[in-house]
Amino acid sequence: MAAAKTDHALERMVFFSDAVFAIAITLLVIELHAPELPRGSSDAAQLQALASLSPNLVGFGISFAVIGMFWMGHHRAFSLASHYSPRVLGWNLCLLGLIAFMPFVTAYLSSNIFQRVPAIFYCLVMLAAALLNLKVNRTATGPPMVDEHASPEAVAYVRQRGASVVLGSATAVALAFVMPAFCQAGLMSIPFWRRLLTWRGSRARA
Repeated sequence: MAAAKTDHALERMVFFSDAVFAIAITLLVIELHAPELPRGSSDAAQLQALASLSPNLVGFGISFAVIGMFWMGHHRAFSLASHYSPRVLGWNLCLLGLIAFMPFVTAYLSSNIFQRVPAIFYCLVMLAAALLNLKVNRTATGPPMVDEHASPEAVAYVRQRGASVVLGSATAVALAFVMPAFCQAGLMSIPFWRRLLTWRGSRARA
């Protein structure tokens, strides 16, 4: 089906996507419950209560960063698109479904830290979201959606970022099987994969 140059349709989809990202990233904080201590508790008790929240705080920070990365990739990809195509709609909706699901999987992992099943489940959801994100970004930066004036370098950069999230998520899945407590460290490898893909791309163009 030919793409329809309908700015209104494209803008509506982007606005809706931004709203889902914003709601999902905000809902992450709901799982952070303030410690309930008796009035007049000592400083040591307060610090101990805050320390017990460490898994939740780490889970919040990493998931906030990952959802933020998904949003930035989505934003960059659609900034290069000027035409609407219905072929992107289903893929984008599936991606948003997983983004909206992330507060739950984050809470599940944070409440069951060091457990293999929650770790694998969390990382598999991240990997599925990364694959959908890559598909959406490639669709938005390819014909018939991509703007005729978009530079090849900008398109390549968006796609490399999407691929780096997939590789980082796959690393997290592998870690979840062998070291569940450190599975989220795999997501911290995303910048490394991005730099590696950028380096390989620059060598290929040289």
